[in-house]
Parts: sequence; structure tokens; C-alpha cells
Amino acid sequence: MALGAAVYISPPTPFQSPGKGSGGGLWSPISCTLIYSATEAVLVDTPITIKQTQERIAPKRKLSYIYITHGHGDHFFGLPVLVQRFPEAKPVATAATVEHMKDQIEAKAFLTQWESRFPGQIAQPFVLAQPLPASGEFKLQDKYSFQPVEVHQMLFEANTAAKREEWIAAVEKIEALDPLYVVPVHCQEGEIMGRWHLANTKQYIRDFAKVLEGKPKSPREIVEAMTKLYPDRYNTGALIMGAMGYFQALKQSRI
Repeated sequence: MALGAAVYISPPTPFQSPGKGSGGGLWSPISCTLIYSATEAVLVDTPITIKQTQERIAPKRKLSYIYITHGHGDHFFGLPVLVQRFPEAKPVATAATVEHMKDQIEAKAFLTQWESRFPGQIAQPFVLAQPLPASGEFKLQDKYSFQPVEVHQMLFEANTAAKREEWIAAVEKIEALDPLYVVPVHCQEGEIMGRWHLANTKQYIRDFAKVLEGKPKSPREIVEAMTKLYPDRYNTGALIMGAMGYFQALKQSRI
């Protein structure tokens, strides 16, 4: 058979507000894509919580690889559950992603960013991916080639105009490959997986930049402006962090 694919979108996950012990909202849905042949499969990203990972991942064939798209914990924290269930599976990622993963599981960073939001819900001990060779290529059945493409993540980290333009350039690099399907790692249940997600991503980044051109005086102003433009998106926490990242970068530029 030719390669097939199935996308599981985990439901929005409730998280705690760090330091408050109360509800912080809903975490973004996470897309996990199973790409498979008649006998083997590659899983792209994992759910974040133990419960989600235990309930949903069942490839019904040999799971050869688990590819992690980037180093944020909500895309690899399911690895301990998966490698216990599928010990032959090899977690892989680009070398840069592996270094990012290491930062995420550093004790202070993990407690501050993740355990505070998802207490007791993340599997340990952690499992890291193995770095791919410089080419980034790996194969299924020595026949089907997989080639990762590096992209930047969320606007908290892409917190300057230059970094946002670099993110857009990375998206355009993917567009140049003329993909048939595009699966966003964060999307809502029922969305169709098409290349228009790339154009939507670029537009969101440009809209964010346009809001900044208005010289907002606080993160709240940014959040309100972007929420008005995108009222149906989950996880305003990510937007809040992006707004805070802008002011953090602005402050550092003045030092």
C-alpha cells in the first residue's frame, strides 16, 4: 500500500494558573499525525498528558519512529508513555530541537512552565529524542523518506521584527515545497488539513506586527486587539505570552 496518514487532535486541555491554583483556561489542541505503511508507522508529536497519550495512540502496526517537530514540552511529554508501550520506537528530532527539549525539562523551567500548569499530569522520567544526522533525513522501510524543515515557534520567542520575518521566511520555505497537505501542530477539531494554513500563519504574524505598529502601551492592549481580529482561537495564554515577550524584548533593547 502507499503511505497513509491519520491525524488525532487532542481536545483543549484545562490548565492551572501558575501560583494561583485556579483554572487558567484551555491549552491549545495538539495535533498528532500517524504516517503509516502496511507494516510500519511514524508518529509526529505526542499528546501532553499521561491520560491523553494512554487513550489515543494505537497505531496497530510497528511504530518505528516518533518525530518531534520542536522542543516545547507539549509536543514531547507523551514520550515516556509511548516508548514504554512501543519499546522499538525511536524518538528523533533535529539537533536544535533536542537542545530545546533539554531546556524544557531543566528542573526549574519544568516546574515553572509545565508542572505548575499540569500538576501530576506529565509522565516522568522524561525521554528525549535522539538527534537526527545533519541532513535531517530518516526513512520508513528504507523506502519512504522524511525530511524535517526547521521553523520558529510562538510569538513569545519570535519577539522582534527580525525574528517574525524569519518565521515568515521559514513558512515560505515550506510553501516552496508545494505540499499537498499541511497539518498545524495546533488546530481545532474538524479543521481541514490544507496548505492555506501556511498563508493563515503568515497573516497572523503580520497582523500581530501591525498591532505593534500602533505603539501599544501594555500587553493587555495587544491581547484585546488580536482577540478582536481572531475571536474564535483557543489558548489566549499563548497570545498573552506573545504580548509579554514583545515588551520584554523592548525593555532589553533599551538597556
